[in-house]
Amino acid sequence: MAKTKFRPLHDRVVVRRVEADTKTAGGIIIPDAAQEKPAEGEIVSVGSGARDEAGKLVPLDVKAGDRVLFGKWSGTEVKIGGEDLLIMKESDIMGIIG
Repeated sequence: MAKTKFRPLHDRVVVRRVEADTKTAGGIIIPDAAQEKPAEGEIVSVGSGARDEAGKLVPLDVKAGDRVLFGKWSGTEVKIGGEDLLIMKESDIMGIIG
């Protein structure tokens, strides 16, 4: 796991997708073309937070290392340091796992 030197701004987070299962519970191997992109990932880095109407900085609820669920089409795919990552707003995250 390479440490990225990219720090997102405001309420954005950088997420690394977790590897999708290549086999079903019954042992059937799923071909690459039929696999969906996983909607689960690990937070790599977070921005400083958003500002409320009064201008006060509101920190994010997620932190680096959290395992999260997000929508299938959430975020923007980028390549940083040779690694495929997603940049998304915290509001695109549905929840923290565990």
